[in-house]
Amino acid sequence: MKTDLEAPISAAHGAAAALPTLVDILQQRAAQEPARVTYTFLHEGERPTVTLTCHQLDASARAIAAHLRRTLPAGARVLLLYPAGLEFISAFFGCLYAGVIAVPAPLLGTLTLKNSLARLQSIVDDAQASAVLTLTNIVSQIEGTAHELPALRTIPWLATDALSADEPGDTANIRVAPDALAYLQYTSGSTASPKGVMMTHANLAHQCDYIGRIGGYGQDSVVVSWLPHHHDFGLVNGLLQPLYSGGVCYLMSSTAFLKRPLRWLQAITRYGGTHSGAPNFAYELLTKKATEGPLPALDLKTWCFASCGAEPIRWETLTNFAEAFAPCGFDFDSFYPAYGMAEATLATTVRRASDVPRYLAVDGEALSRGQVVVSQAADALKLVSCGRVSDDVCAEIVNPANATRCAADEVGEIWIAGGSVAAGYWQRPQETEGTFRAYLADTHEGPFLRGGDLGFVWEGEVYIAGRIKDIIIIRGQNYYPQDIEWTVQRSHDLADRVEAVGGRLVVRGVPGHGSTVEAVVLCGS
Repeated sequence: MKTDLEAPISAAHGAAAALPTLVDILQQRAAQEPARVTYTFLHEGERPTVTLTCHQLDASARAIAAHLRRTLPAGARVLLLYPAGLEFISAFFGCLYAGVIAVPAPLLGTLTLKNSLARLQSIVDDAQASAVLTLTNIVSQIEGTAHELPALRTIPWLATDALSADEPGDTANIRVAPDALAYLQYTSGSTASPKGVMMTHANLAHQCDYIGRIGGYGQDSVVVSWLPHHHDFGLVNGLLQPLYSGGVCYLMSSTAFLKRPLRWLQAITRYGGTHSGAPNFAYELLTKKATEGPLPALDLKTWCFASCGAEPIRWETLTNFAEAFAPCGFDFDSFYPAYGMAEATLATTVRRASDVPRYLAVDGEALSRGQVVVSQAADALKLVSCGRVSDDVCAEIVNPANATRCAADEVGEIWIAGGSVAAGYWQRPQETEGTFRAYLADTHEGPFLRGGDLGFVWEGEVYIAGRIKDIIIIRGQNYYPQDIEWTVQRSHDLADRVEAVGGRLVVRGVPGHGSTVEAVVLCGS
């Protein structure tokens, strides 16, 4: 089923405050269609186990909000520690209803406990959390590691599954100011300590409105998501967008997907999924699975919006996936590559329905010098278009050294302005000033968000070259890790095991050394 996803792009949403907030949306849907099932959780990615109607979500959010209002002041930060499931959604909206600031965080990982503890401790310390919301069984599990988290021992824990739906309290006619903080989205912290991005209700409304129009979301939309809820891609696109647009959502855990990736496509088949997305690696993983044996019966004709983002997008991945699953009804034109970041809520640019997925072949050596040179050579780099700059978002390509606009054939830092750009970093005024308050030196236009990504605009479309902090400089020459990865993959029989990790190239599962061994490919001359 193909639909015309193109919706007219309205004038720039400078008046994002006029858009309804998620709090408005949920109350309206609970009043008008209380029995409508919005969320369904799939156990092991397959079997529906629990659902949430609009009324049930509104009622559970009000019960949680009533407790929070009695025990915490407005604006307090509340850590949300939940496994994949629907309880997180109730807790998140409970925080929005109560006027406290939600702080979604990942649960402790059993395989990387030390790193998980360090990251969680950093988030707790930075947010100055006043309470933790979680489930009864998680409380008992965490008790064994409480000595490793001194900050969590001094604040109250609330198991929301133990709350009564009839929790007393005045939560009638809830209203929130559009410029009030809704939640803190913590960055990955892979190269530095995690930073809390301050997301307002207006940011969320602007982003959901933008994605909804670009992606053709509506009451007939069926979203299928396995992305983690503590990540901006999973939270905004996977959980919040369906409610905002009036569609339905089927959720599974990321663990269920990783254990058996084909579950994702089977869920799309079973429930007629129309909107679902993932990073590049997921499409690549499924393409490999398609070569390992017969595929289960799949029908992907309804999948009209297959978004791809959150990491470098490869043209080969898109074409190989489309070829592998074309017999199952997947249409290559259903791919919607996107570019964005947590600091801009989620998406900055997304492919329009009136366009087609496309790439630009450029000379890699010229690109390393910051020049865009179109190339027809066999070894040219194929950069995927991430969509057009629209009236919703202002994106400029800027020379980071002198803060002036780049020429059309120059690579520069992507600077962003618009209603989805966050208010800044929590309790980090200097970093907020440096990242969110950038001005062009020659025209003094601004403020802009400095995206930290390098790219260019070619014939109105945005192409990403890499991250400023990821550039490897060898003898004065710039190299992008993903391009070195691409070169290695084309020149060695371990190609399918090479990937860029933290500025290194890693070969996973070297034959003869076991599946957990990593061999580091050092680059230099």
